Amino acid sequence: MNQQIQSNPDKGFVDRCLRGIEVVGNKLPDPSMLFLLLLFVVWILSAFLSNFSFSSVIDPRTGAPLVINNLLSGSAITEFMSQMVSIFTGFAPLGVVLVAMLGVGVADEAGYFNTGIKLLLSKTSVGLLTPVVILVGLLSHSAIDAGYVLVIPLGGIIFHSAGRHPLAGVAAAFAGVSGGFSANPLPSALDPLLQGFTQPAAQILDAAILVNPLCNYFFTTVSSGLIIALGWYITDRLVEPRLQKNTPIDEDAEKSEGMDQISSRESKAFWWATGVMISGLVILILTLIPADSPFRDSSGSLNSFQAPIMQSIVPLIFLLFLIPGVVYGYLARAFKSSKDMVHAMTKAMSGMAYYIVMTFFCAMFVHAFSSSNIGALLALKGAVTLQAFSLPGSVTIIGIILLTAFVNLFVGSASAKWALLAPIFVPMLMQVGISPDLTQAAYRVGDSSSNIITPLMPYFPLVVVYCQRYFKQTGIGTLTSIMIPYSITFLIAWTAFLILYWVLGIPLGFGASYTYPPV
Repeated sequence: MNQQIQSNPDKGFVDRCLRGIEVVGNKLPDPSMLFLLLLFVVWILSAFLSNFSFSSVIDPRTGAPLVINNLLSGSAITEFMSQMVSIFTGFAPLGVVLVAMLGVGVADEAGYFNTGIKLLLSKTSVGLLTPVVILVGLLSHSAIDAGYVLVIPLGGIIFHSAGRHPLAGVAAAFAGVSGGFSANPLPSALDPLLQGFTQPAAQILDAAILVNPLCNYFFTTVSSGLIIALGWYITDRLVEPRLQKNTPIDEDAEKSEGMDQISSRESKAFWWATGVMISGLVILILTLIPADSPFRDSSGSLNSFQAPIMQSIVPLIFLLFLIPGVVYGYLARAFKSSKDMVHAMTKAMSGMAYYIVMTFFCAMFVHAFSSSNIGALLALKGAVTLQAFSLPGSVTIIGIILLTAFVNLFVGSASAKWALLAPIFVPMLMQVGISPDLTQAAYRVGDSSSNIITPLMPYFPLVVVYCQRYFKQTGIGTLTSIMIPYSITFLIAWTAFLILYWVLGIPLGFGASYTYPPV
């Protein structure tokens, strides 16, 4: 009894803190207007900071002193106006989301997903849904950004259908897809992408050094178990109980998804459609096997970022769900003509209208923040400050993780941050005997942990939209308060795990070492 009495104040304090974050966060403007306000702030800051010299800050991309560009100059304004349309249409997440959702929308409207979920729930314990959703989120990294447009909304649908809180399902999937971005038992395009920045950075000091693209593979594989365990505990013991208490599901959301019995026609249609999907995957795999496969890059690799297969992930998602969705729709008699398929696509796009509006303002802000060089200034100043401390190796690794997590709040792209930080971090730590492999692993921990709490991450507004399907009052503060327990726990536990991994001397990956020069 005494233990229970003593534990309640702590739980109440945490709940009050999260509730406070939610309230304050939801008082922020709508995400679209927030990005617009931030755009004005960047413009004003760029005009102000352009009057100062930052000759001591060297831009590793050019080798010259960093210059803040004045975005309020006449030439900058006219350039911005002339490029506004291309900035919006060229914003990478926009095309990824819309193309994938066309195919996913057909499968969803036809009822293919609903039937599949019912079959999944009939075979999977409700209590095991959380680790399954997180695991699928981790595996989705191999398909680049597929998890954001497929796994996260399905997490909400699965939890809702099972009688659990749908926002907890969205949160668990988001934690796996984005919070565990560098925890994956399968190689992904991120591995060679990061290595492409790590190796040139290391060659600043050692022109002969080579970095294996899978130098962190063992660590990211083992980290998968850590992220699943932590995400499972946080979802079931902290996040979902709080959601059940404070966040009631909208009535229309309750009515939209049921768990009716599967008819024999639906069951037959599902297995035929799934067979078509599996056949498509088999054909794809057989196409990838030959050494001269058109899906390979010039060196014959399949998992490099330049490989056509990696560039074709989103169109493949479109086809692999469109075709089974059509097959299911006709066999289950949900579709009677091609007009029904077009209607399903139209409905999917109508549901993305709010996201498209947010994406417009987000794209304008991201472009301004990048072209002004303010983001680069923040990253490089932080790296120089960390270098000046001359801390022990393990403390420096922790500092790099924390700095990366902080910079991630302002620069959402993993490759953009590492392009800026690698030329500073990698040579700096090589000079104190720390290998590029370990430095890259530290970066990946910090980058992943804070992905899920930054509204500036391009897919963050999309996750807000997913939550609004069940709770229309969801705002930035709501999602941030839900995800903060994951972010803080991942950051602390994953950092400690990396240090322990290092102390035990477990190999980081293929051809990797902890020290420089390698022992």
